[in-house]
Amino acid sequence: MTLLYNIGIAAYSGLIRLASSFNKKARQLCFGRKITAQILPKIKLEGKVIWIHAASLGEFEQGRPIIEKLKERHPQYKIVLTFFSPSGYEVRKNFELADFVLYLPADTKRNARQFIDAIHPDKVFFIKYEFWYHFLTELASRQIPVYGVSVIFRKEQSFFKFYGSWFRKMLSAFNKFYVQDDVSGELLKNIGFTNYSVAGDTRFDRVRDIAMESKDFEIVRQFVGDSQKVIVAGSSWAPDEDILIDYIQNVNKEVKLIIAPHEIHKEHIRQIESKLQVPYFKYTEAESASTEARVLIINTIGMLSAIYKYGQVAYIGGGFGVGIHNTLEAATYGMPVLFGPNFRKFKEARDLIDLGGGFTIQSGTEFKERMEEFWSDPLALAESSEKAGEYVNKMCGATSLIMKEVFG
Repeated sequence: MTLLYNIGIAAYSGLIRLASSFNKKARQLCFGRKITAQILPKIKLEGKVIWIHAASLGEFEQGRPIIEKLKERHPQYKIVLTFFSPSGYEVRKNFELADFVLYLPADTKRNARQFIDAIHPDKVFFIKYEFWYHFLTELASRQIPVYGVSVIFRKEQSFFKFYGSWFRKMLSAFNKFYVQDDVSGELLKNIGFTNYSVAGDTRFDRVRDIAMESKDFEIVRQFVGDSQKVIVAGSSWAPDEDILIDYIQNVNKEVKLIIAPHEIHKEHIRQIESKLQVPYFKYTEAESASTEARVLIINTIGMLSAIYKYGQVAYIGGGFGVGIHNTLEAATYGMPVLFGPNFRKFKEARDLIDLGGGFTIQSGTEFKERMEEFWSDPLALAESSEKAGEYVNKMCGATSLIMKEVFG
């Protein structure tokens, strides 16, 4: 099986090199791995080294609370942060709390030895889904502690199949798994692994901290005014905006809408403007809020996580496309979240629906019906808001548990 794995890794690496001539991400990965290979021999780290590996940007957000707490409590520790995907590395390659940010080399026995020789980690954290055979085997042979953070298992994974003995060798390299839910824990226990804690997802700690430290935006506050019927739409795409704009143009003037699109380039903002037939203004072009406006377009980045606090209901974009964006940033403020039908691969969205703090809609008609229910029944709105807030609060604490057990 190891031979087949090695062939698969070699084949994948070859395909990436071939694709690099016409695919941007493949080109970034090849170039990034070359840079990592050049940097490794020059790395000189003194003192204790913590290696944190995340596949991409989403997993980085789960590892980030660990890094932040480490730097807060143990500033002398050195942090090596690695990514598999360009979508993570290219965004966070200058992350200020890491001493080195690198691409993870291809998972070969030689690469694993060279990489670990170069950084000499004292402890290693693999985030969520990452399982690389040679890296894990090499770490285990050197008795370097490895921890899985915010891990979530599914019964469809090879670890839990009748042919999964080789894959389970990778699980044996972990000192402990901090899993997101009871299902993951039960799956591990059923194949003989009891070294786990149901800790939840470290992202909840992150979004709570962001909410507690969120900035105030005077123009947004002025726009909201005394209104108790404000919808904040985050990371919206065109299909989401069609629903939202049709609604706001056919509902009474008490309701206001804040749109923070996923794409803020001028062409997309112009598309939104062309559809609006009610008074609106763009955030970057206003010195103060328009008293007549019904819609505020957030045409800049970095504000969304703080803007949710100005609303009573959140709409999360992407559900009519590849998948919804971050629901937790809104739910942490204690507000119900609505989103389109493509949500099932996101555990927090499924959980919010089960608890009554999240709602999926299939059409503009369903969106209108749900909003009418909220505005006409303040108790229903309050109950859904409470459920969303309770869910986030209940799921917080994973970072503290990990820090306590791993670092004392």
